Amino acid sequence: MVTPLLFILYLHGIDRKQDQHSVLRNFPVLGRMRFIIEKMGPELRQYLFDHDTEGKPYSRVDFLSIVKRAKYFQTKIGFGSQRDFDAPGFFIRNALFPKQMGEMRMKSDAKIKTKKYELDHDGLFSRKEHLIEDEVDSFLLADEDAIVIGPRCEQPFRINSLVGMSGMSFGSLGDRAITALSEGLGMARGTWMNTGEGGISPYHLKGNVDIILQIGPGLFGVRNADGSFDWEALREKAALPQVKAIELKLGQGAKIRGGHVGGSKVTPEIAEIRRVEPYQTIDSPNRFNEFSDVPTMVKWIERMRQESGIPIGIKIVMGGKETLVDLAKHMKETGQGPDFITIDGGEGGTGATYQELADGVGLPLKPALMCADETLRQYHVREQVVLIASGKLFTPDGIAIALSMGADLVNMARSLMITVGCIQALKCHTNECPVGVATTDPYLQKALVVEEKKYRVLNYMISLRQGLYRIAAAAGIDSPTSFERHHVSYQHDSGEIYSLEEWMKLKRIPTSSRQENPFSEVG
Repeated sequence: MVTPLLFILYLHGIDRKQDQHSVLRNFPVLGRMRFIIEKMGPELRQYLFDHDTEGKPYSRVDFLSIVKRAKYFQTKIGFGSQRDFDAPGFFIRNALFPKQMGEMRMKSDAKIKTKKYELDHDGLFSRKEHLIEDEVDSFLLADEDAIVIGPRCEQPFRINSLVGMSGMSFGSLGDRAITALSEGLGMARGTWMNTGEGGISPYHLKGNVDIILQIGPGLFGVRNADGSFDWEALREKAALPQVKAIELKLGQGAKIRGGHVGGSKVTPEIAEIRRVEPYQTIDSPNRFNEFSDVPTMVKWIERMRQESGIPIGIKIVMGGKETLVDLAKHMKETGQGPDFITIDGGEGGTGATYQELADGVGLPLKPALMCADETLRQYHVREQVVLIASGKLFTPDGIAIALSMGADLVNMARSLMITVGCIQALKCHTNECPVGVATTDPYLQKALVVEEKKYRVLNYMISLRQGLYRIAAAAGIDSPTSFERHHVSYQHDSGEIYSLEEWMKLKRIPTSSRQENPFSEVG
């Protein structure tokens, strides 16, 4: 009793004298308790006080749905949905006569070996489960439905999955997380992995998965010592057999500007890959210094395509309906431009950004995607590019709606982080991720076991593809590549039901006739 009392008296004395915290000067003990509870607040809200559908950026229902798909390959629920069906939102239109699963166009002979957990006992104080081997259908697109990026390139990129990994850099994530993602996606086959703007690491290449090399304004991995672009490095990276395309990151939904990596994360290995100084904080420029308008950007893209022989795309954030007008006009007039465009919504995630950019700049994905699709159609250049949607798409129904709104492919990042152990600690920018995902700290990374987590990545990816085929069958189409606007309805907060075309007019998004997806026919 004496020691705690002395300790409290000690705190009482020093807190009364300090001039930094007003509460502590008047209420030393209560003030300390306030700080403790404040520190515990995120965990208390996440596990005790938030409703199952309230948490942000992912609710408990969202989080558990990802974990169950990844860990148990479990997609079933009991009793009913927790969605608020009175709230406004989008719904897939089911057909009166749906397709049978046997009628769906897919690679039905492609089986994949995996491992998943089976639950033996789930009590209040104990849980017993065991890992079993399993063999599942791949749910890969049939060859005639494959999406082809850059059909006119020397080496087009052919894809048999509609879902892949968005940009996550080595440095933002640790080597174990990148390795588990690479190996899991590689086992899933038919998909892709975006490197993020940190460049290609040995860990991206471990899983024999197709790679989209992202280059940001900092030119990491393809820069000279003075920060200028290194064309020889580009040719060297493009020659790697796994590198299938290059993406220029003009913007990202969660931060608009170039990336940020704290100095504590920049180990000598990461510095060597990025061609920067170790343990120095990295802030990319807001834009590329190599071009400043559409004509100079397209000229740069054309040279990159010529030098590399592979498709070149751009990643952008839509600021309004007019964002892509100048590019669409230029593509119409010259026949030149990117092979793909990634539209990243403002709700997307990042390892580090500024609050005002994450909350206030850039359109959310759905209106942004439809604006982009419409602009390209109005100028009759939609068939020249593959459109990739990115921004908190993590369920088959959400992905199906994005495909109906104009996307050809879908990127995801944070949900894949959850498959390798992320618990939404919200510490990605601190290098103190408690589960070893968003950190380069060797001690913290010990929590992440690659051999176990890679199967969670595999299971999650296959479950998404399986779910897409289920929804397509319910909608009366034989492939998820056939989703169109008429497959989506919108329920207004008044209870009125609109077709997607009507909703777009309500939101003043110009509409044009939807052309058949050209990418399923290119071989």
